[in-house]
Amino acid sequence: MAKISYAQILQELQLIRKTLEQFKDGASLEMIKNALDIDIEIRTLQRRLDRLIDEGIIATSGKTKARLYRLISSQSAVKQNTGETHTTIPLSEGGKEIQEIISRPTHMRFPVGYQDEFLLFYRPNIDSYLTDEDKRKLAHLGKTARLDQPAGTYVKEILQRMLIDLSWNSSRLEGNTYSLLDTQQLIFHGKLADNKSAAEAQMILNHKDAIEFIVQTTEEIGYNRYTITNLHALLSNNLLPDPSARGRLRKALVGIGNSVFTPLGIPQRIEEMFELILEKANAIEDPFEQSFFVMVHLPYLQPFDDVNKRVSRLAANLSLNRHNLAPLAFVDVPNDLYVMGILGVYELNRVELLKDVYMWAYERSARRYGSLRQSLGEPDPFRIKYRNDIRSLVTDIVSNAISPEDAGKLIARKAAGLPEGDQSRFIETVDTELLSLHEGNFATYYVRPAEFKKWEAVWKKL
Repeated sequence: MAKISYAQILQELQLIRKTLEQFKDGASLEMIKNALDIDIEIRTLQRRLDRLIDEGIIATSGKTKARLYRLISSQSAVKQNTGETHTTIPLSEGGKEIQEIISRPTHMRFPVGYQDEFLLFYRPNIDSYLTDEDKRKLAHLGKTARLDQPAGTYVKEILQRMLIDLSWNSSRLEGNTYSLLDTQQLIFHGKLADNKSAAEAQMILNHKDAIEFIVQTTEEIGYNRYTITNLHALLSNNLLPDPSARGRLRKALVGIGNSVFTPLGIPQRIEEMFELILEKANAIEDPFEQSFFVMVHLPYLQPFDDVNKRVSRLAANLSLNRHNLAPLAFVDVPNDLYVMGILGVYELNRVELLKDVYMWAYERSARRYGSLRQSLGEPDPFRIKYRNDIRSLVTDIVSNAISPEDAGKLIARKAAGLPEGDQSRFIETVDTELLSLHEGNFATYYVRPAEFKKWEAVWKKL
């Protein structure tokens, strides 16, 4: 008998779940088998149903021949967990399913190892994680006035702002507690934030170096071993116990926290799959599919001892920079949903939730950098809600030429008086407003030219 692949098992489980959606009051084993669009033996079907029961996806009632199987509603499943995810990101049905499964405690999830087929079966320019509609939307969002210029022209023009945004957001997704203002002061003035660890400062400075590497050498780098290993070396500088592990493919086993996934552990296979990822990425013609493909497969392989997700986030920008598209800076991306999307890849070999995050994140980033059409989106409700607070705080800081250090403390004190769920977003919003001020827009805060010049001198002096 031919061996059934893990990918086929996942497909069968998904089809069984879809079939059970037809039977709101439950269905017997025979009813499920007859309704399925695939030929499956009754014993195999029973094993698949037992697995779905173990994972808490379906429940049973009755005994023996009278037993009925029914889906546990997504609403009930989410409520069983310790924390519901609150986000403005619209999720696809597939994304919601992945979120539901990954939200369960680890003892209710099925242990899995690295599945070669997930990469081996992907055929560049035939298979695609992004639909044609997805690609059209992303191309529209990312379009800049530099599409016909040499590779990397656009990103070089916005480098100063991108250094702050991408360094901060990528570090934030790793749990870094530097604020946006702290990051700006560290990157441009070398000023360490008070009460922050040296590791946090090192992480941000490593991002700065890595971003400058991919921007300044756009025409020379790509999805090749030289680029990816050196990205890792830059991002992991002074952060790994073994300095020789920088830029070197992994030779030891690693574990994934809060996951039932065990990465590939054989060095020769890691080497082979790493080269195959690069080969397939290079063959992909669409820049967004290239970008998303490496965000999926580099973390899944875990080719390095650590810092794999950081490498994938910066590598996702290589194809965008080369085509002079707006970069992906992960602006406002919720950490919990990003992690769930990655875990969905690790444990289920499913990309829908990570794709939901990617699509939303690119729109937010492109809105910040590109010359987008006015119809792109609605005004941010959060900024409307705190419009007066933001304006008065920015006006106070600029008109009194308050230093970045004291401004950070003032913003934090103001945020402390707001609902807990709004505090970090408020700090980020005010930071963003301050970093976006220039001679063409400061009057919106009722600041006089002389006051702006005095504030500018304080903030920009080395």
